[in-house]
Amino acid sequence: MNVEEAVPVQAIEVVPVQGGTAVFLVTPLKTVVIQVDPAVGEALQASLDGRLSERPLSHDLMLHLLLGLDAAVSHVAIVSVKDGVFYARVLLAQDGPVARKVAEVDARPSDALVLAVKAKRPVFIALPVVEACEDMSAQLAKLRKQA
Repeated sequence: MNVEEAVPVQAIEVVPVQGGTAVFLVTPLKTVVIQVDPAVGEALQASLDGRLSERPLSHDLMLHLLLGLDAAVSHVAIVSVKDGVFYARVLLAQDGPVARKVAEVDARPSDALVLAVKAKRPVFIALPVVEACEDMSAQLAKLRKQA
C-alpha cells in the first residue's frame, strides 16, 4: 500500500467492552473502531501507557528479533476490511551493512498496532477502509464523558 493512498492515525484509544476490547483509531477524516481480543487490548493499552512487563511478551520478542536482524518496523497499515474483519500489514525495513531491504508482512491489526506503538512508528489506514467504515467519533466522545 502506498502511504499517499492512506490516512494517518492521529490517536489510538482502547476501551474495554463486553466480550472484548474496542480500539478506536482516530484519523483526520473519521474515527474507526476495531474489536480485538482482551489480552491484546491489554497489551496495546500497556504499550500506550509506556508500561513495561517484568518479562518480555510476544510483541517484545518480535521487536527484539527484528533488532537482531538489523531490521525495524517502518510503519503499520490497516489495508482492507471484509465482512467486518480488518487486515493489516507491518512494513519492515532492514538496513544492514551489506544490503537494504523492505518487506511487508501480513498481521492481525491488533498485533500490528501493538508493534507500532512499542516501536513508536506511524499507523495508517487505507483510504478505502476509512471510507467503508462508519464514523465512530460520537461514540468515542460519549465514552470519554462516561469515564
